[in-house]
Amino acid sequence: MNETTPTPTAGSPETGALSSWDRRKFLQVAATAGAALALARPGRLLGAASTQSDLRIALIGLGAEGKVLMEATLKIPNVKYVAVCDIWPYALKYGQRFLKKEGHEVNAYDNFEDLLAKEKDLDAVFVATPDVWHAPITNAFLKAGVHVYCEKMMSNTIEGARSMVRTMKETGKLLQIGHQRRSNPRYLVAKNRIIDEAHMLGRVTAANGQWNRAVSDDLGWPKNSDIPEDVLKKWGYENMFQFRNWRWFKKYGGGPLSDLGAHQIDIFNWFFDGPPKTVLAGGGADYYPNHEWFDNAMAIFEYQTPQGIARAFYQVLTTTSAGGGYYEQFMGTDGTLRMSENPKYTAIYREARAADWSKFVQARLIAPQAATPVDPDASASSKVDARETAELAAYRLPVILTKAIHQPHIENFLNAIRGTAKLNCPADEAFRSEIAIFKAIEAVYAQKMVYLTPADWTV
Repeated sequence: MNETTPTPTAGSPETGALSSWDRRKFLQVAATAGAALALARPGRLLGAASTQSDLRIALIGLGAEGKVLMEATLKIPNVKYVAVCDIWPYALKYGQRFLKKEGHEVNAYDNFEDLLAKEKDLDAVFVATPDVWHAPITNAFLKAGVHVYCEKMMSNTIEGARSMVRTMKETGKLLQIGHQRRSNPRYLVAKNRIIDEAHMLGRVTAANGQWNRAVSDDLGWPKNSDIPEDVLKKWGYENMFQFRNWRWFKKYGGGPLSDLGAHQIDIFNWFFDGPPKTVLAGGGADYYPNHEWFDNAMAIFEYQTPQGIARAFYQVLTTTSAGGGYYEQFMGTDGTLRMSENPKYTAIYREARAADWSKFVQARLIAPQAATPVDPDASASSKVDARETAELAAYRLPVILTKAIHQPHIENFLNAIRGTAKLNCPADEAFRSEIAIFKAIEAVYAQKMVYLTPADWTV
């Protein structure tokens, strides 16, 4: 693995035993953060393919996300692309030419049903189409005996997503959903080591997350590259503008709470070990006049944890970057953990009331942050209120991912096919998170609190 754990800077570690903490667990983390991939939530171990032979795969959907998956997969050995599929000739030609340069001679299809009929020896297919086509394509390939990696969201409808879980269970084939943070070693160390085992945050009482983006133009397309009108109609698109900007239309996708919010809301569910009890949300189509979906939303989820109630706030904006940053933050009685795929947004903070963390530094689970320069003009008068909490001590997670962001998740999927790993995000686990997203969307339009029950995520 290409993850490394740098040696932290010198501190004042405790000597002797690490209290009740099992020091050996720490040393396992210190040895290599790559081991974090083995810490994933239990999944399925169903693969039967040889660990030596190339896995034969196909990619359906050559848009922006499909290209990301394709490029990440090419960094993994013993994988052979044999087919690509897209209804847009412009994208299809690009994918075929790109893969040829990388040494993969592939057949090109403009219809996934033709690909399924003619490619008889596929091990797996990657599905990166608009959400509306995730369920039909995934179900068809699972039923044909092909393992599937499907991008999130699972579908643009609850029933579509539920059907994918049913088909996975009925066929016994693997279905990994593209919530790629679940295979990121930094997230695995944070959840399994810092929160679940070391309990460094104490009782986690709240969380928040955001993904804000600045105003952007709608997507266009090169001159003379239009898809013929009859082809667009066949696949459910009214025109080329809707095809290119499908994320903003309700019959194709789920809007920003689905496209962006799915990442953070999935982390809420994962770290809190289950779907929320309630969600209260608001939002609106306040800026873009030609979009169906709201362009901003804010949601509050309530989770019942073994320690008590915890609430999580989520915000997604597409009209301002708000200074940038996409992250998930978990706040507890003893500390706060801010997580992101971008390491510059990742840090952990110890409350002044918490026990000393030197033992965790000594075990290389965390490392001290560089000290913040002291303002020589600062004085006691700068304290705003007598009730103001003492400044928090900041630390970093010494886990560095030097691979493409999606690569560990794809590796996990391919290793599961080979029988050497369990899926980190099987469809039934992802479905629980996606129900929370669908319910948040419902709450935006209902303008009231929406309740979730076990019946909502029962398949």
